[in-house]
Amino acid sequence: MLVDQEEFRIIGETPDLLVVDKPAGLLVHPSKPDGTRTLWDGLRELLCYEIANSGQVSLINRLDRETSGLVLVAKHAAAARRAAIAMQEGKIKKTYLTILCGHPSEEFFTIDAPIIRQGEVEPTKIHLKRMVHPAGAQAKTHFRVLKKIKNTTGHFSMVEAQPVTGRTHQIRVHASHAGHPVVGDKIYGPSEDCYLEFIQTGWTLALEKRLFLKRHALQSAGLKIEWDGVPMEWKTGWAEDLKKFVGNVDNDS
Repeated sequence: MLVDQEEFRIIGETPDLLVVDKPAGLLVHPSKPDGTRTLWDGLRELLCYEIANSGQVSLINRLDRETSGLVLVAKHAAAARRAAIAMQEGKIKKTYLTILCGHPSEEFFTIDAPIIRQGEVEPTKIHLKRMVHPAGAQAKTHFRVLKKIKNTTGHFSMVEAQPVTGRTHQIRVHASHAGHPVVGDKIYGPSEDCYLEFIQTGWTLALEKRLFLKRHALQSAGLKIEWDGVPMEWKTGWAEDLKKFVGNVDNDS
């Protein structure tokens, strides 16, 4: 089933679960009481019948505001508990599509490096910023280069990323640690000052020249889980803005 639902699309549904495709820019959950509409608000409206009959809306994988793609939703408490346990045990397989700066030297590579909130070990102007550090929690991400490209703004790589663990900002931190930050990343890209400047001024031509893309180029593109003994998988392709960015390709490299 593929149904338009205002700011998001329904990709798949079972009696227990719902999978939606969230666009970049839509908050997943309210962060402050300012009236900003979120994915959670839309889902509560969509699932109003279930909620009225003792159901609930539980977001199993939460995406950053700028990250687009698939979000798994549990429709009642028992499903939420099962899905949360599956997530903790690594039984929900997630695949992301991303565009990285530069050309990694290897087609397949893995970053196995612990992640910690940077403020715990080093000064930073951004409270939520993470970094690779020996004192951090174990984190592992597999990367596969799909295509190396050169367009009018530079050299980039279209990449598939599969996080084995689920640390905050994991793919973005590991990509930056590998020397190939995610295009458009205001925190882990050229400088954390990009994030601070964006908070103060919004998107500007100066930021565009440094970051190339208005949001970080990260798309939740695949979810896989076994439910009641049945393998289930949902997929989506590249978001339109990411396709547009890589569309101006001069040549493969």
